Amino acid sequence: MSDAELTVTVDGPVATVVIRNPARRNAMTPAMWRQLPVLLDGLEADPAVRVLVLTGGGGTFCAGADLGDLDELLEAGDGSIAVAAEERLAAFGRPTVAAIEGACVGGGCQLAVACDLRIAAADARFGVPPARLGLVYPAPTTRRLARLVGPSAAKHLLFTSELVDAERALRIGLVDEVLPADGLAARVAALTGAIAERSRLTVAAAKEIVDGRADADRIAWWHAQVRESGEAREGIAAVTERRPPHFGWTPPAAG
Repeated sequence: MSDAELTVTVDGPVATVVIRNPARRNAMTPAMWRQLPVLLDGLEADPAVRVLVLTGGGGTFCAGADLGDLDELLEAGDGSIAVAAEERLAAFGRPTVAAIEGACVGGGCQLAVACDLRIAAADARFGVPPARLGLVYPAPTTRRLARLVGPSAAKHLLFTSELVDAERALRIGLVDEVLPADGLAARVAALTGAIAERSRLTVAAAKEIVDGRADADRIAWWHAQVRESGEAREGIAAVTERRPPHFGWTPPAAG
């Protein structure tokens, strides 16, 4: 039996997906790429889940993709199962946080960049290796990386395949925060706890708008939700009364 798997735990409003493949430094196998969208569909359907954390087991985030079936990879191009999993993660309807230790390379970096926020331990290392392998990085993945770090930094990562440390990753905007390894879990818990306490309406609208997925009609719908839900009145009352807000908006059921 393979030890390669994705595991899920849900603790209150926070769901955690852990990448586990200890024999290959948590490289993503084809089965794991296929499993991820299915897990995300289930978590998105759970109204209790308000934040998703993606991390790796054993002190390593993910050292890449298992390239065992190279012919399948070359034939798929941008239609690969890895790109499909990345796109599903990027479109996940709740905030997503990558908690990164150790290697975050290739497919691991692809997944981290698809998350909304990236919090790294000081020992984290990042790399995008297609130029070392003779592969063309998928266009959706390349564009997402360039939007995050800018064209020059993206080209440096893509042209050289060099590993960069956590401090350089922070400087170029590849990660949002760098913590000592022993402080990573506490910071991720505090961050996800804070997000979970905020207005789900505000957070969901912000994610759609920042990601460019909300057209004018959708933005008008979000403003109507504010008026109809009472979220703003509750938030302002809570500030005035110096108490925690009691936000009640929940996403409408799909379909």
